[in-house]
Amino acid sequence: MTSKRSSPAFRRRRRRGYALFALFAFPNLALIAVFAYWPIIENLYLSLTSWDFISPEPFFVGFSNYTALFASESFQNVLWITVVWVVVVVGVSLLLGVALAALFSMKLPGTTAVTGIVFAPHVISGAAIAAVWLFIFDQNYGLARVAFNMFGLDSPAWTTDANWALAALLIVSIWKGVGFVAIVYLAAMQGLPSEVLEAARIDGANRWQTFCRITLPLLSPTTFFLVITQTISAFQAFDIIAVMTGGGPASATTTLSWFIYDQAFQRSNVGYSAAAGTVMFVILMIITALQFKFIEKKVHY
Repeated sequence: MTSKRSSPAFRRRRRRGYALFALFAFPNLALIAVFAYWPIIENLYLSLTSWDFISPEPFFVGFSNYTALFASESFQNVLWITVVWVVVVVGVSLLLGVALAALFSMKLPGTTAVTGIVFAPHVISGAAIAAVWLFIFDQNYGLARVAFNMFGLDSPAWTTDANWALAALLIVSIWKGVGFVAIVYLAAMQGLPSEVLEAARIDGANRWQTFCRITLPLLSPTTFFLVITQTISAFQAFDIIAVMTGGGPASATTTLSWFIYDQAFQRSNVGYSAAAGTVMFVILMIITALQFKFIEKKVHY
């Protein structure tokens, strides 16, 4: 007696199922392959060559770009600036975001309007925001000058002083991104089980104890999501740097993303830039893998 799985009708249905799956999956897989994986492979190849955009063909040089990259003190400085950038932007954005979300969740008068105002910078072009902050940081006419003068101090040269330029960019980047973090945290807080919070209040926990011991642990999946997305976003920061400082002064604000652009399109050193891009890709992969391995263990679903 023929089983159902070996019958011709079952095989025809299975073939139709495979064909339907391929019909829907192939276009997506093709787009991912062309616009995601192929550029990675092409960049890896270019990192092993020397090319200036003008020569007809890249010249294969092996791993010399990588050895020159890691032997360079300037590149080590770029990596250090990038680490500071990512840690500060992600850490401060998460702390301010969860604090703002907790404040918004109290439903005080005017909360809706303030929430919209806080979120607005996230949807505005980074270049436009950078242009506005250039006026704010202007040493002679900006609002920052007024604030310093109130205390009898002179405003620093925010974007032209190597001691202040990175701080200026960090302020702008955090200001732009904290609204998104706050809205995500707020949405997560509004979805928390009310019976758990009510039980904590009945047991005598005050607002601070409830927030630290109940709310924050329940928000761990959201925190996990934001740590990953904000880390990747911080590594890719470009527009604010391009408009406000151009990586200067004296490379004080040259992050890895700007270094890659500068080497390729301003210095025509494509192979060197591609090697730096590969390093950035590997760093992001390692960070993401570590986050999934260690941070996810502390997530309470």
